[in-house]
Amino acid sequence: QVQLVESGGGLVQPGGSLRLSCAASGNIFNINVMRWYRRAPGKQRELVASITRGGSTNYADSVKGRFTISRDNAKKTVYLQIDSLKPEDTAVYSCNVIITTDLGLINDYWGQGTQVTVSS
Repeated sequence: QVQLVESGGGLVQPGGSLRLSCAASGNIFNINVMRWYRRAPGKQRELVASITRGGSTNYADSVKGRFTISRDNAKKTVYLQIDSLKPEDTAVYSCNVIITTDLGLINDYWGQGTQVTVSS
């Protein structure tokens, strides 16, 4: 069984920064793509950033230059550094990870979500 545990959300003032973490554990053979999504109130879920096992990254246009995704393969953890936060960044942020289990099964898993609120 695979579990994802997120941390790092909170209340921050506009212009501030946060670092989100998502750690995977369980019967993991290999971690492939790791992604961060967010869902703002009243809006559809949005893919914010993704990173491959080799470190290639992609970002939504709305966060380019402010968000940085990274990963530590040894720790089975993906991070999202969020800088220059804006009120419109307020959302629940969730990690999504494509994992090959030790039985050779490939599945995607979701974290529980962490709330980021940007307000003065």
